[in-house]
Amino acid sequence: QVQLVESGGGLVQPGGSLRLSCAASGSFFSINSMGWYRQAPGKERELVAVIGSEGSTNEANSVKGRFTISRDYAKNTVSLQMNSLKPDDTANYYCYGLVKERSWLAPREHWGPGTLVNVSS
Repeated sequence: QVQLVESGGGLVQPGGSLRLSCAASGSFFSINSMGWYRQAPGKERELVAVIGSEGSTNEANSVKGRFTISRDYAKNTVSLQMNSLKPDDTANYYCYGLVKERSWLAPREHWGPGTLVNVSS
């Protein structure tokens, strides 16, 4: 059983910063990629940023230059430093992991329950 648990969401004023963290726990062989998606009310879930097993990253154009994703491979954690936040960044942010639960199994997607980021004055 693999669990992803986010922390760090909350209310912040426009222009402010927040840091989200996510920890993977449970029994698994390895984690390929980890990252963050978000879903605003009435909108589809969208990619925010993802980091691969070799450190390569992919960020949405809307967050480039403002958000930075990082990963601690030894601790199986991923973090998202969010700066210069805008009201449009308001959403539920979900941690994502592509996890190989056993060496002989194909990797499967796992999701955290989500954490709310509210950017408002």
